[in-house]
Amino acid sequence: MTDDPTPTVPLWGVVAAIDPGRSKCGLVLADCTSGQVLDALVVAADETESQLKRWHQQTPLATLVLGNGTSSDQWKTLLQALAPVRVVDESGTTLRARSRYWELWPCRGWRRLLPQGLRVPACELDAIAALVLLEDHVGHPLRWPQPPMQGPGIRSAPAP
Repeated sequence: MTDDPTPTVPLWGVVAAIDPGRSKCGLVLADCTSGQVLDALVVAADETESQLKRWHQQTPLATLVLGNGTSSDQWKTLLQALAPVRVVDESGTTLRARSRYWELWPCRGWRRLLPQGLRVPACELDAIAALVLLEDHVGHPLRWPQPPMQGPGIRSAPAP
């Protein structure tokens, strides 16, 4: 369900999803045409716009999918100049992000015997929450390439 009923916002091509927060934001970049996640980051809130601009310079963004939580109205106003913004319902995404994390990167060895509630993800879940927002909106799961050996493919943006 979306807060913004605008039907003209495309959900194909390269799309960025944002899980907004006061201090940090989860970002995911995906090619919705191929169903593939291209990149994901957890960045300081004040770095979000510049990261989205970098992605947009590399590959023009068709759409921005924005969670309707923390200060989403301000984000929508700020980001409209970059690409069309689609505001979506983000209720429950934080909890669902934890489950989606384990779907993407299942436990191996003895850790898989632990109940899921006792498992601790190896990264912050903000980017996975952005992925959940995008997947809800496009109506199907996206593929995420296998993570490198040292851990999941989510990184924090380097400090400026």
